[in-house]
Amino acid sequence: VQLQASGGGLVQPGGSLRLSCAVSRGTLDRNTIGWFRQAPGKGREGVSCIEWGDGTTYYPDSVKGRFTISRDSAKNTVYLQMNSLKPEDTAVYYCAADPLVVTMRNSQNAVDYWGQGTQVTVSS
Repeated sequence: VQLQASGGGLVQPGGSLRLSCAVSRGTLDRNTIGWFRQAPGKGREGVSCIEWGDGTTYYPDSVKGRFTISRDSAKNTVYLQMNSLKPEDTAVYYCAADPLVVTMRNSQNAVDYWGQGTQVTVSS
């Protein structure tokens, strides 16, 4: 399984960005895909995931209503649409894959596969 995140950048508060996670063929058929972020001096935080089966999505309260995860199986890509961005959303964002949604949601240190990060900076 290979994952490659892209789409980060500098955006003003209130702006939007869409991150992409390109995955190797077949990954979406059997893995939950998640997005995590890590700000300087802080621990890694899960921001969203989408189950491989029925596509159920999950969000923590910190991003609910602002972030949307989606997938395009034909393009082997998972997206994270981020709207109404705040300075506290500034972080390196990572995508990850694991066969078990429970691992993705509750045991991120046990997640099987990680992509490289993409920097998101929200600043005026």
